Amino acid sequence: MKNMQMQSLQNSSVVVRFQVFFIVLALLPLSILMYLYYQLKVDGQVSLSVDDLNTVLIFVVVGIATGYWAMRALLINLVDVTRTSAGKLREIMGTEKIQDLLKGDENEIAILTRTFREITSRLEENVASLQTAKKTLQSVLTRVGHGISNIRNIDSFLDLIVETITEALSGKQGFLLLVDREKKSLTVKTVFGASMESFDKTWFSLETSPFAPAIIARTALIIPKVQYLSGGENRAAEGLEFPVICAPLLFHNEVMGVIAVSGRKVTAPFQEEEMVLLLNLATQTAVAIENSKLSADVGKTYFETLSALAMAVEAKDDYSRGHLDRVGQYAVSIAQYIGLPPGEVGDLRDAARIHDVGKIGIMDEILIKPAPLNDQEWLIMKRHPEIGEGIIRPISSLQPLCDMVRHHHEKLDGTGYPDGLKGDQITLPVRILAIADIYDALTSDRPYRKALPYSEAMRTLRDMKDKIDQKIVDSLEKIVCPPNKS
Repeated sequence: MKNMQMQSLQNSSVVVRFQVFFIVLALLPLSILMYLYYQLKVDGQVSLSVDDLNTVLIFVVVGIATGYWAMRALLINLVDVTRTSAGKLREIMGTEKIQDLLKGDENEIAILTRTFREITSRLEENVASLQTAKKTLQSVLTRVGHGISNIRNIDSFLDLIVETITEALSGKQGFLLLVDREKKSLTVKTVFGASMESFDKTWFSLETSPFAPAIIARTALIIPKVQYLSGGENRAAEGLEFPVICAPLLFHNEVMGVIAVSGRKVTAPFQEEEMVLLLNLATQTAVAIENSKLSADVGKTYFETLSALAMAVEAKDDYSRGHLDRVGQYAVSIAQYIGLPPGEVGDLRDAARIHDVGKIGIMDEILIKPAPLNDQEWLIMKRHPEIGEGIIRPISSLQPLCDMVRHHHEKLDGTGYPDGLKGDQITLPVRILAIADIYDALTSDRPYRKALPYSEAMRTLRDMKDKIDQKIVDSLEKIVCPPNKS
């Protein structure tokens, strides 16, 4: 029981132990004073024999010795705690900062106050840094998640990734580079904060470029400014601002490329948590690129299959052979003439190749009937745009073609099909495809009539001024105008 009480006392706080020692030490002088007071009150005087005085002196000496050793033990514990704390503070704040705090003639209390003030300031900075890192992470995840759900084109998605991470890390420039296996180099895929033309023909060696250490280590690194032996590498590195923080795009431990942020808009250096963020984002980007490749392969195979089906439908009718190719040529020529972006021109070319694929669901009796269709047959024929769209919609890579396949028979005045769109509801690519389709139909032989000459075909298109876009007709006329008509 006694040992348990001693152990409990040793484990008590410094304040509790001090109180116990003070009370114990105070009992001895109080007892002596009480004894003398009692004598004086009873006998009217204080009388001490030599033996009594010796006893009192012995108790006083023992009490002083006990108090000394007890307080000494308590102070030793305090010193040990102080030394341990000083070591931890030196690790946190550094030796120079500790020496600055100890300068001057202040007492220990003043030094302790300044020390705790410095610790509090450091803690506040750490909390602020963590909050900033949290906001940065949330911003990156929000923007990237929004991009994943809304962007079907991988190039646009990569642009979003580079822009987001560059801004999140307060960088000046952001880059995404892809590996060229044949040349054993990295080529710039997308840039943020700089002109793509500056890096259009720039390549970086997989072995000696600023990004090589991160590729070799398979992790994110902060690269300081260094000199490279290769002249080509020196010229390439001139476009970068240092330090550079970069991470490899890893998929199944294979490096697909590198994502990097160059320079900083703030004075603070890149931190370890920023490297972790960049590496995680690089890993997810690599997965997105690989999935895009697989999706593109599937989409390409599916598109070629659809093209074969469309050609098979076309082959059923001797009069319509070559229609898909001719419509594609007209549509592409018009689109290029009026300045559509290359991506939209490519989509228009693909849509032209399969715009009539829905006719695979139309009976041959109607499809190749050697005479004009009756009302009931027209109702069936008008379903082919919807059938065509239903065929291509399941493939995400073919989504940009759905509008053109479904609506290439719409008219500006709302008399077209299948949805009766009007005016601005019909997009520019759809208007181009529709006019290219009509023009080829007019200038091709049909079972019930011969092909119209150029002038008559153009007159027919002009007569349709309320139904088709006459500005596109103007472009078509300049493209297909015979030499003797120019």
